[in-house]
Amino acid sequence: MSGAACNIARYLPEMAARQPDALAIALPHRGADGGYHELTYRQLDTESDLVAHALVAAGITRGTPTALMVKPGPDFFALTFAMAKVGAVPIVIDPGIGLSNIKTCLAEAEPEAFIGIRAAQAARLLLGWGRPTLKHLLTVGGRAWFGGTSLATARRRVGEDAGPFPIADTRSDETAAILFTSGSTGVPKGAVYTHGNFAGQVETLRRISGVEPGEIDLPTLPVFALFDPALGMSTIVPDMDPTKPASVKPAKIFEAIQRYGVTNMFASPAVLGVLARDGVARGVTLPTLRRVVCAGAPVQPAIMDRFLSMLSPDARIVTPYGATEALPVCAVDSREILQPEVRERTASGGGVLIGRPLDEVEVSVIRIDDGPIETWSDDLRLPDGEVGEIVVRGDVVTEQYRNRPDSTRLAKIRCTDDGIAHRMGDLGYIDDEGRLWFCGRKSHRVQTGDATLYPIPCEMIFNVQPAVHRTALVSVERGGEITPVLCVELDPDARDADRATVESQLMALGAKHATTRSIREVLFHPAFPVDIRHNAKIDRPALGRWAQGQLR
Repeated sequence: MSGAACNIARYLPEMAARQPDALAIALPHRGADGGYHELTYRQLDTESDLVAHALVAAGITRGTPTALMVKPGPDFFALTFAMAKVGAVPIVIDPGIGLSNIKTCLAEAEPEAFIGIRAAQAARLLLGWGRPTLKHLLTVGGRAWFGGTSLATARRRVGEDAGPFPIADTRSDETAAILFTSGSTGVPKGAVYTHGNFAGQVETLRRISGVEPGEIDLPTLPVFALFDPALGMSTIVPDMDPTKPASVKPAKIFEAIQRYGVTNMFASPAVLGVLARDGVARGVTLPTLRRVVCAGAPVQPAIMDRFLSMLSPDARIVTPYGATEALPVCAVDSREILQPEVRERTASGGGVLIGRPLDEVEVSVIRIDDGPIETWSDDLRLPDGEVGEIVVRGDVVTEQYRNRPDSTRLAKIRCTDDGIAHRMGDLGYIDDEGRLWFCGRKSHRVQTGDATLYPIPCEMIFNVQPAVHRTALVSVERGGEITPVLCVELDPDARDADRATVESQLMALGAKHATTRSIREVLFHPAFPVDIRHNAKIDRPALGRWAQGQLR
């Protein structure tokens, strides 16, 4: 095995030795008392050691591809840290992608072990998930009615006094996890993470966030909690359904922030919008919150303004840019995004500022090409200011998809030094200050007979209309020609607005810019379809099919 020794699990015992009685994680009780179950770093480290011994006893060892289907809770976090200590390879799939998609993902991932709650084990048995490759089954939260053994039984077999688990000396180029994309921009694909990828992410996140040891984190996407020991933070798991982030109950989030003095929060734009609207309406203030990391889709400046009004003057919203296959790539914070000249550029069709490329990442913009690019050439690069596809290299970039050679060929470019460049599938350009601006997905551009329209620059022009929550540009085929159509979702406070007036005002906005003058069709939609992970990325293909039906 080549590469330097590297295992993200080492940070947990280091924290347990440094501050054993400090809070590591607080998890909400599911009862009516609204309390939290708390674990210190010593307790979490000891618990994950015991679970690691139990995994090995159950046949799950270093390198074992293991499907993990457990709800966020004490067992989930103990298992994830235990799997890292063992060197097993977790396979993580969003449950909301649908049963048939889960079966497809598991068939591609080829798991040898399946760790799941009883409902997941029942679905596995009934629907044949992973049947050809599974060898080891471990049920969490009950008896092993569906084969294999239970976590409780495996723990009893090794005994409570099993002692510290020797962390696997995994190497930087060794597979660490298979993380499936959400499917919001196509069929879910399993990005193969190495231990080196995780190490690169930790160091990059440490630098761009400015997090200091002893801070308190509230991640509304549970997987981000796994970085907290490496960053020296305590984790407060919010009382919410992580599979439906836009349905978050603001009062529960505010209560957790105030109870624990949370200093750092991760939230998608959908969650941030809900919290901002409710918090401002009720006069909520969150003086301990220093920063909000917001990712998953572009954040509208109006939402930033509203949420920042609840925080102390020196607080900020950081918006990293990246994807499951490469994260983070760039970062920018609210102090720059909300500058008048940046807001004006966005509102005039300049796209969304996503920041300067990080020192650890090399970013290029290349000419738009829908086919594979086998090898890198500097001739692919476009001059600054021209819109093209964003391509990245660096330690945070994954090199392949699990058992998806065609997808790997489309997304990866082999470089002359044997490195890999990842094609983000996003469009953008680099300005004269070296900053990257986002213009939307490559697959979402609208190509009419005489022009190419990029979705984000167009939509930001229309989004300034006060009654509008968000817009989405899609294409409709009529009479053999492509027509650009603007779909509009009204703001919740403006659902009763006169639509003819709103449409007239939108057309007036569009007429001011060459970018949007050709957009003459407007359709109002009650609630845009969105991705399952963040509830923030608009499902434009689904919206396009809806628009096609409306304009027949």
